[in-house]
Amino acid sequence: MSMKLEQQQENESTPDVITLLTPLQLGALSLPNRIVMSPMTRARSTDGVPTDIEVKYYSQRASAGLIITAGIYISRMAVGGINVPGIYTDQQIDSWQRINEAVHSAGGRIFAQLSHSGSVSHLSLLNGDTPVDPSAVNPRQKVMSASGYVDTVEPRALMTSEIRAIVEEYRTAAVNAKKAGIEVHGANVYLLPEFLNTSTNLRQDEYGGTLENRARIVVEVLNAIGTVWDHERIGLKLSPAISGIGTYTAVEHILKWLNDFSPAYLHLRRGFDTNRNPIEMLREHTFEHYRDVFRGTLIGNGGFDLATANAHVERESVDLVSLQGTTSQIPISWIVSAGTKPYRQVIPPLITRVSRRAMWISQPQYWSVATE
Repeated sequence: MSMKLEQQQENESTPDVITLLTPLQLGALSLPNRIVMSPMTRARSTDGVPTDIEVKYYSQRASAGLIITAGIYISRMAVGGINVPGIYTDQQIDSWQRINEAVHSAGGRIFAQLSHSGSVSHLSLLNGDTPVDPSAVNPRQKVMSASGYVDTVEPRALMTSEIRAIVEEYRTAAVNAKKAGIEVHGANVYLLPEFLNTSTNLRQDEYGGTLENRARIVVEVLNAIGTVWDHERIGLKLSPAISGIGTYTAVEHILKWLNDFSPAYLHLRRGFDTNRNPIEMLREHTFEHYRDVFRGTLIGNGGFDLATANAHVERESVDLVSLQGTTSQIPISWIVSAGTKPYRQVIPPLITRVSRRAMWISQPQYWSVATE
């Protein structure tokens, strides 16, 4: 790994070669490298309030080109798991402000990922209320409750007035994020992609049916956030290969619209197989396909290692790559400030010896090291 890293640094000094370590201008932000810390849910919050360890967790990683937080729930009805933070109470907002200030004080850059779980939730997480969705379609997922994993239930279809209220909740959450940029979570199988997918959106009103109607809520959310933030501080995450084939046409409609909206970036997740490897058919061509549709800054996500991340950046399939160390095979220590050492001098720590469960919840002694 050290020889590869030395070669990486040599390539960085060659003007014609773009690598992960090449700086990038992202709107008004000057990124020192093209390594993005991917959103990673850690379930360390208490009653939806980020804790002190999360301040340390994010500020440790300030040497990443960009940090994108784990998903943050925009309202009580957006909740889809235990111990995951929100941004809709004063205490939550104050805690996120501490995180923002800590990251900025360490020289970092951070975007808050705003999320609504939609039907991927449970009555036990919503004070007995039924989860909501574009239509009454059970997504047949499992969610983590206080008693362990539970099956999702048939959700309640949203009324049109409730959809408009959710759009406003996104705008309010963006205001509450204060000095962080914003990433709208439109990936996986949560509320926004549920609107895009013809399997979960059976509506016949202005939010269903045609691809323009299915994409409407995403457009409205971005426009609403755009009233309080410059567009260059707003990103969008999508995952058409994961959210289902019923999303493809709506995604392409959104991407064409994004060209005029001019967001900070599009964060695109490609598909995985059951072993967390990129699906072979989509491995090399997912980003190239959407690169032809969206002309802005593109962040690639999904099963990268050092070689494939650099290859995608070098051939300009993507501009940046978002990484999770244990799944990308790239030490997350690259983006951890260890004392006064810059990220490229940090020796890979004991990541491989820490179980995923320990990294998530159960072992506080690991929370301040370079786990991911």
